[in-house]
Amino acid sequence: MIRYSLLLAILFITCSGFGQQALSLTDAIRIALDNNYDLQLTRQDEQIAAIRNSWGTVGRYPYVNLSLESRNNINENQTEDYVQNQYLGSANVSWTLFDGFAVRINKQKLDELEELSRQNTGIMIEGTIQSVVLAYYAVLLEKEKLEVYRGVMNLSEDLYNRAVAKKDFGTAVTYDVLQAQNAFLADKSAFLTQEVAHKNALRNLNYLLAVTNNPDYQFTSEFSAIPVDYSLAKLSEQMMANNKSLKNQYINQNLLKNAVALAKSDFYPSLAFAGGITGSRLGTDYETRGVSWGNSANLYGNLTLSFNLFSGGNRKRAKQIAEIEQSMGDVQLEQMKHELDNQLANIFEFYLVRKELLNVAAENLATANLNLQISREKFESGAINSFNFRDVQNLYLNAALRELEAIYSFIDTHTSLLRMTGSIIQQYEQ
Repeated sequence: MIRYSLLLAILFITCSGFGQQALSLTDAIRIALDNNYDLQLTRQDEQIAAIRNSWGTVGRYPYVNLSLESRNNINENQTEDYVQNQYLGSANVSWTLFDGFAVRINKQKLDELEELSRQNTGIMIEGTIQSVVLAYYAVLLEKEKLEVYRGVMNLSEDLYNRAVAKKDFGTAVTYDVLQAQNAFLADKSAFLTQEVAHKNALRNLNYLLAVTNNPDYQFTSEFSAIPVDYSLAKLSEQMMANNKSLKNQYINQNLLKNAVALAKSDFYPSLAFAGGITGSRLGTDYETRGVSWGNSANLYGNLTLSFNLFSGGNRKRAKQIAEIEQSMGDVQLEQMKHELDNQLANIFEFYLVRKELLNVAAENLATANLNLQISREKFESGAINSFNFRDVQNLYLNAALRELEAIYSFIDTHTSLLRMTGSIIQQYEQ
């Protein structure tokens, strides 16, 4: 009978596992990079920037227009009626040969905008990875908390059942039963509330993955923190070289330089060419004389040189404003570097503190766990009362939760550190 029950239990566990979908942290990141809504939109913006980046967009090539026209009319008069048909065709070419280097400057601007769009996609990828990492571990955090609450609830339930049994045997009073019942119901309420938190964390992860069917996951990555020794100077060097927000600021600075060059190009003359051919075929059908046809053609080619001698000082003011904005960009660049340095130093300090807190929390949990075991033995032997044991039980619960929070806080800080230094993609791409 024991063998039969054991076999049924194994079959139940095995079959229930078939319905679960294994999901590692790497799998979650891969799914998010393929499906995340915001990332899809950002990639499409990048495609638009790449399509727009063309010499034709900035006017390097000529414009060619073709047109055909048919004119028909019937003329009735006292002398002789006739029908007239005229066919017109033309081909026109317009081409700006020189406009003060504006074409080349605008093309450089489009190059910078395309690169800026690529960097924005990179920033979105980094943000998506960071969000998925934190959401994945948030699910594990809430799951671990759920198990802690479950263990505390089961212990309280066991003590409550024992109190009821003791009352039935006359060795306990109603007050002891009520005390145990209140503790059990409080722990059960906390457990049910934690179940909701766990489900919410799952929904948040599925949203980041753009998964709508809410599959039953089996999370294969461990909820653990792996401390790494970092040097602040080395991290600062990596940040200045790889931080994508800082790279975007450099691109914006190049755009401001292009704006100055474009403002200066307005002081140059412009040379434009316009040419083409027009042709006409006119046919007149008289009642008595029949049809007569006449053909004509016209070729032309013109060059236009224009130079704005004075525009009320608008060009000068535009150039001055562009140069001031470029200077403002230099200040903003230095401000960003200083701000990033401060942020990195702050995060690095948190990283060091939370690395130490991992050890403190683990030691505190081990002490609280041992205290709980000893206190339970004393409570069952009558050496301490239910109030004392409840205090020890709460101490264990708080220590277990703090240890889990310490792990998650360390992962959060470590992930922020990786993103600031521009190495989060390399960290998780494997």
